Amino acid sequence: MTLSDQEKLRYSRHLNLPMFGLEVQEKLKNSKVLVVGTGGLGAPLLQYLTAVGVGTIGVVDFDVVDESNLQRQVLFGSHDIGKSKTSVAIAKLKLQNPFVTFLEFNVKLEASNALAIIEQFDAVADGTDNFPTRYLVNDACVLTGKPNIYASIYRFEGQVSVFNWINNEGLLGPNYRDIFPTPPPPGMVPNCAEGGVLGVLPGIIGSIQASEVIKVLTGIGAPLSGKLFLFDVLDFSTRVLNIKRDPLNPLNGIIPSITELIDYEEFCGLKQLTTIEVLAPQDLHRRILEGEALCLIDVREEEEFHQANIGGKWIPLNEIERRFDEIPKSGTVVLICKSGQRSATAIRRLIDQQGYQNLCNLEGGLIAWKRVISPDLNLF
Repeated sequence: MTLSDQEKLRYSRHLNLPMFGLEVQEKLKNSKVLVVGTGGLGAPLLQYLTAVGVGTIGVVDFDVVDESNLQRQVLFGSHDIGKSKTSVAIAKLKLQNPFVTFLEFNVKLEASNALAIIEQFDAVADGTDNFPTRYLVNDACVLTGKPNIYASIYRFEGQVSVFNWINNEGLLGPNYRDIFPTPPPPGMVPNCAEGGVLGVLPGIIGSIQASEVIKVLTGIGAPLSGKLFLFDVLDFSTRVLNIKRDPLNPLNGIIPSITELIDYEEFCGLKQLTTIEVLAPQDLHRRILEGEALCLIDVREEEEFHQANIGGKWIPLNEIERRFDEIPKSGTVVLICKSGQRSATAIRRLIDQQGYQNLCNLEGGLIAWKRVISPDLNLF
């Protein structure tokens, strides 16, 4: 498809660019990109891909807008809380650029649907914040032959790379498994809800990710294939690490052992966490008010605990094994963290190593407690 006169006016600053011009802009118009996740990275990524005129943009997310999103997810406002992220995002993006077609996938991306969704697009931009989905997106892109433009953020740092990209010489670049062949143990690397993130960081990294998408789609410049770009906002330092294809990569090494999508929750060691007994915030609140003798154990870091807590004993996750003797094996013991992830990890360790049978996890952690019970709780 060619550009209309109105589109030529809209994209005139592109048309005047050396190495860009009408031909490259029409490549964007005829391209299809899938954005996985509409959160901190997904918001700026979607806004810029929409603004520059990518013809078709798919949007995948099953979540709803939460107040804790608003510090960094700039597509959403207070009036969007509780609404579908994909629906809100697409409605706003259509106003930004009526020449873009949007495909909504208000579903959780899983092994059962990933191939069918991803194969509809020319490239995938991964803006997720959890390891199972990152491995899923990577493997699905390799199996469907699609480039995967990856980014991640944590606290004050971000990283960007381009995976599974075929260069002009026909050589295939590395993929996510060439850097991270195996996932970290559950709970070792907190997500943004647990570890926090500076609000402007997703905008910086998401914009870089968008520029890599443009380079992949149009062929201009040199995408970050075979390289991992690292950025620290505190001192504005950058590093670029070189990445090579690993011949032992189980996905596309010398003897590939992964030829279809797998159970990524199980692969990342999270499947077992579903067997942990959970206690909803409202149930814990009721039992506290009734005077039940509960033992509360908060496994967050010291500064988090002192910033805001609901009582109980503070035993950080990294000390849980050597301080197990402070945790009773009778009565109900409720473990607490910010989102429920670290406390679930603590419970699994106590069950596996010490045989505890009286532990339960505060469902959704203090984020859920704040939403349901105590809106004034001053979490990081």
